[in-house]
Amino acid sequence: MDFDSILKVFNERGFKARAFDNIDQVVKVLEKEIGPEQSVGVGGSITVKQSGITDILRARGNIVYFHWEVDKSEIGKTRKLASQADVYLCSSNAVTADGKLVNIDGIGNRVASMFYGPDRVYIICGRNKVVENEEQAVERIKNEACPPNARRLALRTPCSKTGRCHDCDSPDRMCSVKVVMERCPKGKEINLMFVDQDLGY
Repeated sequence: MDFDSILKVFNERGFKARAFDNIDQVVKVLEKEIGPEQSVGVGGSITVKQSGITDILRARGNIVYFHWEVDKSEIGKTRKLASQADVYLCSSNAVTADGKLVNIDGIGNRVASMFYGPDRVYIICGRNKVVENEEQAVERIKNEACPPNARRLALRTPCSKTGRCHDCDSPDRMCSVKVVMERCPKGKEINLMFVDQDLGY
């Protein structure tokens, strides 16, 4: 995939956007740019989990806060610690060609940490996350990302059964918070790492 135009758009909006051929290249860059003394928070992300970066960072001594990897009783505390870490790793549900990051969250810890909290954020995006505009982004998230994620989490939502969004009012609904980031917030370093592979949901 040719990322040149999308890199230009996001760099003009204050983000630090780069493109990579594969996820292994991203991992090598993260190993280099994240200091061994820095704490690392992780937002719920299949992309980050599958990259193996959290194991690599822990093995060399980094403190990593990832709520998927702790006991159930520690999940809430770990989410808060992740939001206060030196560095934050996550993915984006969708990225638009006209320069927007579109995300939908159940609790909001991931999206909040993307724009407020850790000073430096790395957002890893596979080519499958790229769409033309915000409308397509929401369509993608609700009908391509949320249903398989709901099944993975064994949530009792209509989408987990049918594979399509029903705009439900279920207590398990994972579409509670929608955030559209149109520019990098002041004082924040947000690294967008586009990968020429299909990654995550």
